[in-house]
Amino acid sequence: MEQVTGSLEASFEGTVAPAVERPVLSGARVSGSRSAFVDGYLRTGSEIELKSFTGAVAGDGGYAVPREIDAMIDRTLTAISPIRSIANVVRVGSAGYRKLVTTGGTPSGWASEIGARAETATPAFKEIAPPMGELFANPAASQAMLDDAAFDVESWLAGEISTEFARAEGAAFVSGDGVNKPKGFLTGTPTNEADGVRAFGTLQYLATGVSAAFPASNPADKLVDLIQSLRTPYRQGAAFVMNSATLARIRKFKTTDGAFLWQPAMASGQPDTLLGYPVVEAEDMPDVAADSFAIAFGNFRAGYLIAERSETTILRDPFTHKPFVHFYAVKRIGGAVMNSEAIKLLKFGVS
Repeated sequence: MEQVTGSLEASFEGTVAPAVERPVLSGARVSGSRSAFVDGYLRTGSEIELKSFTGAVAGDGGYAVPREIDAMIDRTLTAISPIRSIANVVRVGSAGYRKLVTTGGTPSGWASEIGARAETATPAFKEIAPPMGELFANPAASQAMLDDAAFDVESWLAGEISTEFARAEGAAFVSGDGVNKPKGFLTGTPTNEADGVRAFGTLQYLATGVSAAFPASNPADKLVDLIQSLRTPYRQGAAFVMNSATLARIRKFKTTDGAFLWQPAMASGQPDTLLGYPVVEAEDMPDVAADSFAIAFGNFRAGYLIAERSETTILRDPFTHKPFVHFYAVKRIGGAVMNSEAIKLLKFGVS
């Protein structure tokens, strides 16, 4: 064995063994400040060292976005997609996500130290299966822009994708029909029945008593009624959701001493408040009209579920629209009401 080892060492004497490099994984960087994904695949489509996040992606001919770009997209979505910023967002591995919730809780009782314990009722289980669909964007850049080293492909692509995703998902989370897209919290038929009486998954509304308007006297009382209709545990972390046109009406409401009910944020990055609760502007909410549900109030983190695949897939297409290169980005997203007791609606109708 010693002779063999010695002969091998002799044969390689004076030579330099080639460097062995591990394959570049997602988010890894090569020489310079650019990732292999940007300098290779996005600019030229020729990078061969890219790896997908999961094995499920490789078969469709696409690449999973490196974590650094995917994180940029997610941060922008959270910042500009109003419902996403307050809802419960979970990452899933497939489109078959299911969540079990109990209705009614577990009844209990009191007994003496040696008293008999009667059997208590068993809570009922309900399954939440948020409808899912593929959200896509298809931004294009000229090949000349991609060839230019000064062009920041990474930031441009993340901005284009997140802007389109935010616009599309914002509308779906509010009023999506659940067909190949999330089911919005306004989809369905809300009722004025109280908690514990109405059907599971149905939202409760309170009427203003006037068609397409607030009452002429004490209009702010309806907002107080809306707040108090939400059970105490859900009011912690609750927020108002409405569009800017509706908010413009409410910002004019004043107390008897002339103080505005709406209060601007006291610090940068903090939300404006109405009666002590944050106000989220969602332009996809309906305008004030006859029998419209223009205002929602609730704890959306407890009431609305967003389920999404953890990675975005990008397909590079330099052939369809020469001299432009299209970047077809796809992400699976679903959504549905998770707890109908946590969200209340204000209906601008007589009843």
